[in-house]
Amino acid sequence: MANNTQRFLALSDPTRRAIFERLSKRPKAVGELAKGLPITRPAVSQHLKVLREARLVTCEQRGTRRFYRIDPSGVAAMRSYLDRFWDHALDAFKSAAEENEEDT
Repeated sequence: MANNTQRFLALSDPTRRAIFERLSKRPKAVGELAKGLPITRPAVSQHLKVLREARLVTCEQRGTRRFYRIDPSGVAAMRSYLDRFWDHALDAFKSAAEENEEDT
């Protein structure tokens, strides 16, 4: 099972991020993902493997081709993790604003 550290680490690589961003538009096969990238199709497959292991993309076999798409559950887990920081920041801001109100 992937955790958020693995997910963020997977996206820390610029090539994997580019692949992930391309998949945000629609599912694509490896060949289509490789177009325009400065790496080979096998290298794209290796990056997809890392993204799959991090549960950021899923793979679906259609005939002889595999189509990759973003895994909504992996993205939701990352978002939930980041939302907690946002919630803490808003709570701290609210407390600071309330303290400031009391001082005036």
